[in-house]
Amino acid sequence: MLAFKTLLHLACGLPLLWLFAAVDQGALGGDPVQYIIHFLGMGTLNTLGATLLLSPLARQFKLGALLQVRRLLGLWCFAYGALHVAAFIAFDLLFDWMLLATEVVKRPYIVVGFIALVVLTALALTSPKAVQRRMGRRWQSLHRWVYLVAVLGPVHFWWSVKSGNLEPVIYLLAGIGLLLWRPWVRQRLTKGKPAAKAARKAL
Repeated sequence: MLAFKTLLHLACGLPLLWLFAAVDQGALGGDPVQYIIHFLGMGTLNTLGATLLLSPLARQFKLGALLQVRRLLGLWCFAYGALHVAAFIAFDLLFDWMLLATEVVKRPYIVVGFIALVVLTALALTSPKAVQRRMGRRWQSLHRWVYLVAVLGPVHFWWSVKSGNLEPVIYLLAGIGLLLWRPWVRQRLTKGKPAAKAARKAL
């Protein structure tokens, strides 16, 4: 498991090291700011998708070890999301808070993105096991809000790009597909079992 976690850390962290090196070498083309913001946003969506994939995949194929890395990927998702927003505020808006307020009014996709980040922040802050024990059932209820982020993230992406770009649509459909797969796996595993109710809650 340690080796697997190390590989996941490398898979999530090496793209950031590559981005830093590319910035340092001036290799991001004519609009490096937008490249950085987009790169970090895609990292958020990709790690979010991987996080949502773990539970149904682990349960359908009896790969229980995968459940032990959900927190790891969730924290990486939050890290990419926070860096995405920080890059937007620092490099695009140059910390102009009045301009940020104007942009929020003019561009609804920014509001959607900030809502998604607020949810990810709440999930990250409550991810430690000690907090999970203290919150009890409320913890699971809170962490189900990640399903909302699975929709808000692609919608934010869709509204922020020019029309005709199919990539956000693909991410939105993938997110919806992952959300639909979860109850399908749950029903398949619990069908005919006396402990069906408990198993559904676990998923």
